[in-house]
Amino acid sequence: MLERKPASRFPSLTDRFVTYAKINTQADETSDTYPSSACQLDLARLLVDELKALGLSDAALDEHGYVTATLPANDPALAKVPAIAFISHMDTYPEVSGKNVQPVFHENYQGGDIPLPKNGVVIPAHENPYLQECLGETIITADGTTLLGADDKAGIAEIMEALTRMVENPDFKHGPVKVAFTPDEEIGKGVLHFDVKKFGATVAYTMDGGQRGEIENETFCADSAIVVFTGRDIHPGYAKDKMISSVRVAADFIALLPHDMAPETTEGKQGYVHPITMEGNTSSTSIHVLIRDFDEEGLAPKAKLIEELAEKACTNWPGSSVEIEIKQYYRNMKYDLEKEPRAVAYAMEGIRRTGLTPHLGSIRGGTDGSNLSARGLPTPNIFTGEQSFHSFTEWVCVKDMELATQSILQTIAVWAEKEG
Repeated sequence: MLERKPASRFPSLTDRFVTYAKINTQADETSDTYPSSACQLDLARLLVDELKALGLSDAALDEHGYVTATLPANDPALAKVPAIAFISHMDTYPEVSGKNVQPVFHENYQGGDIPLPKNGVVIPAHENPYLQECLGETIITADGTTLLGADDKAGIAEIMEALTRMVENPDFKHGPVKVAFTPDEEIGKGVLHFDVKKFGATVAYTMDGGQRGEIENETFCADSAIVVFTGRDIHPGYAKDKMISSVRVAADFIALLPHDMAPETTEGKQGYVHPITMEGNTSSTSIHVLIRDFDEEGLAPKAKLIEELAEKACTNWPGSSVEIEIKQYYRNMKYDLEKEPRAVAYAMEGIRRTGLTPHLGSIRGGTDGSNLSARGLPTPNIFTGEQSFHSFTEWVCVKDMELATQSILQTIAVWAEKEG
């Protein structure tokens, strides 16, 4: 175990990552401000300074905490190539400390568990099978007291490194390239105030994926159900044959939900139904139920099942009633990406040129990319190397960060070649 930076094909890549990781940018889900935590702006201001130092003169931090910048085409013949963008988020997960992060470098990893310096924290190899793909490489972790923040500062470092390489190597011909660094992705508000039209990109890529070679082009389709049971309240001392507890009706409803449709029993392309919160009293109890499926056609049967089970729960408690509201959240971004096939195809070719075999993956959730795609900016997700995120055992392989940086550069090259 070595607490120093190893040699790298991209020497400034790990320097950048360590610098960014040490800046606390923990999101605050209880905040009403945007960004949710002022500390995110510390990293934002640094990034603006670095972008301007690279010559991206339009680099700016807006009132919502978004950092944006443009690297113009460096060849007049490529000026009309569609502008592509690379996006990463600055914030870290709110439930695990991101304050005083101390990155630790483990050189020449030879397999097995990885013990961290503090608190007896160990990264177990059996829970991280991807470690087997990193034998002989350098692994970066935190020290056991915080998360690492590779989610998504690895992505930021990779984007900044790619920009630096392009600026320093004018022989690398490219069209217009835009970048954006966003706040509050971890609390679902990453692009809440993002102006897609003003940004001006044709296609974007979030750099926020995991294993090398992966492009994520699918997300869940997401709806939710607000299920409200109504009972009848009366003094409990005189309630016999009179009281109807909406809490008990709600409990019966939850018990009726199929166990094999729960998040904890589903994986891959399986959807789920998940009662995530319940709040109420004798008179009225409200349950928020998440409905997820990769196919939009799979949502309606799940909503119908919820309605049927809610009515069934009420039949056990004569006099009770239920009202259900179904709300649409987001849709699988594959539907939007299919309208702009170049987004995925050119990224796959870029990754292939790094020597990797690209593979498509699905996200069992939503992303900023799914939101942006729905708003007219097709945005698949590209790997960065981040692993075991949102935890004290978060880690990233330096080789994966290097390959992600190369993938950015090669994807930019493909766009210039195909569209120039």
